[in-house]
Amino acid sequence: MIVHEIPPRSGTAFKLLQDQILRVIDPRGVQVSDLLAFDAHDIREVISAGRTFDYEETIRLTTGNILWSNRSNPMLEVIEDTVGCHDFLLTPCSEATFRHFYPEEPVHRGCFGNLAEALAPYGVEADAIPVAFNVFMNVPVDGRTGKLEVLPPVSKPGDYIRLRARRDLVIGLTACSAGASNGGSFKPIHYAIED
Repeated sequence: MIVHEIPPRSGTAFKLLQDQILRVIDPRGVQVSDLLAFDAHDIREVISAGRTFDYEETIRLTTGNILWSNRSNPMLEVIEDTVGCHDFLLTPCSEATFRHFYPEEPVHRGCFGNLAEALAPYGVEADAIPVAFNVFMNVPVDGRTGKLEVLPPVSKPGDYIRLRARRDLVIGLTACSAGASNGGSFKPIHYAIED
C-alpha cells in the first residue's frame, strides 16, 4: 500500500475507481481532512450532506453509513472507522472564513481555495464545491439550542477511516487550514488507495 502525504494547509485531487478503497489517515492526531467526491463521468453529481442525512437518518456518520450524491446515488461507503467522529455540517474554510473568525490572523485561502485549485484540472469550478465531509472534525450540536461548537478532533496518531467507492469518482482531499478545527496546530494528512 502506497501512502501519500498532503502537507499541512494544502490539498489534492485524484481519481478513485469503483470498488477501490480510500484510506484517510491522521498520522499525528488532532487533524481534520475535508473530503469531496464527484462522479468521474459527470462532475455535476457530487456528495450531498442533505441527501446523506436524509437517507442515513443520522448526522453521526461512521462504519456502515453511505455518503450519497445530490442525485440520490451512493458515492462512498464507510467500511472501517477508528474514530467515529466526523462532520458533514460545515462548509470548507475559505478566505472569507478567516476574515470572519480570525480577523487578527493572516488571511489564508483555506480548504476551499485548496480544493478549488486541486479540482480545477478535472473541470470542477469553485462554485460547484459543496459542503465537504470533514473527516475527523469534531462539531457537537447542542440538543436543546441547536448551537454548533468546533472542538479539537478526538483522532489519535494513526487513526483512519476507509471508504469504498460505489462508482468512479474524482476525490478532493485536504489537510485542513483552520486552527480552531485542528486543536490550534496544522499537521499533514496521509491517504492511500487500496485495490
